[in-house]
Amino acid sequence: MQVNLADVPPPDETGTVTVRPETLGICGTDVKIFTGLVPAQYPIVIGHEMVGEVMAAPEGSIFAPGARVLVDPAVSCGRCDLCQRHRPNLCRFGGLMGRDSPGVFADLVAVPEDRLVEVPASVPETASGLLQVLGTCVHAQRTIEVFPGQVAAVVGLGVSGQLMAQLLARRGAVVAGFTRSPAKRELAERLGATVTAHPDEAPVVLDELTEGRGPEIVVEAAGYESTLALAIELAGIGGEVLVFGTIAGGEKGLPYYQMYFKELTLHNPRAALIDDYATAVRLAAAGLINLEPIVTDTLALEDVAAAFALVDDPDSLKVLLRPR
Repeated sequence: MQVNLADVPPPDETGTVTVRPETLGICGTDVKIFTGLVPAQYPIVIGHEMVGEVMAAPEGSIFAPGARVLVDPAVSCGRCDLCQRHRPNLCRFGGLMGRDSPGVFADLVAVPEDRLVEVPASVPETASGLLQVLGTCVHAQRTIEVFPGQVAAVVGLGVSGQLMAQLLARRGAVVAGFTRSPAKRELAERLGATVTAHPDEAPVVLDELTEGRGPEIVVEAAGYESTLALAIELAGIGGEVLVFGTIAGGEKGLPYYQMYFKELTLHNPRAALIDDYATAVRLAAAGLINLEPIVTDTLALEDVAAAFALVDDPDSLKVLLRPR
């Protein structure tokens, strides 16, 4: 599979808002689409994380030309039972821009008005490249109750793990983060984690932090069956496990008896709703979540092949593209 810059027909702007991308983000899903691990109809315009400038809008739109907006990349039908139950992120006929329909790595993108959120000038350009993934983290954390003083463990301190740790700390949790990378551990502590350690040290660290009770909440943010198994093993009795990393295939199996014995609750959130993105924008605009230190690489759009390679670099976190 190859990624190339190419001329494509302009988007159909009928009844939509035309947006010119300013800041684009690459995530693991994009890489899986690029490598074929997540199937798509090739060739396809890739990408689903975008903040840009409104260039044109239908008469009566709330978005005027010049407005800065975040795009909700989920496509939904609006008619199925799940859409009717206000769960368009689970739409039976839905999809994702850059996988099931043309993506955002383009000169212009046409998006329905109801999938846009205005981004104020108080959100710096670099920080804006993390708003989409922050919205998915907000959606995920709506599934769990966090009481101040509870201990929350985060397994995996990549981009989403860093955001999860910050959100949990903001909600009053005592956060312990685990990753093999010393640099990512240092960043997590700088951004609000109480303690971090190598995953092999997690049982001892959490035993000391909780006086042997185990954490009330464990977030799996790495996306492997082995890290989900670790999250289940680490959770305290009666705890909750938030499965955020997308686990596509089996490895050695899960500790099923531990799930039963501890009466654990597992949450499996998917994507986000438009209000989750609006909340993410408000958090960033108020300076409550620190996004810029998570960005490690910013490249020009024509360097997209090099940008894709950086996503798998263990020393990189968020990789952004600038179209111009």
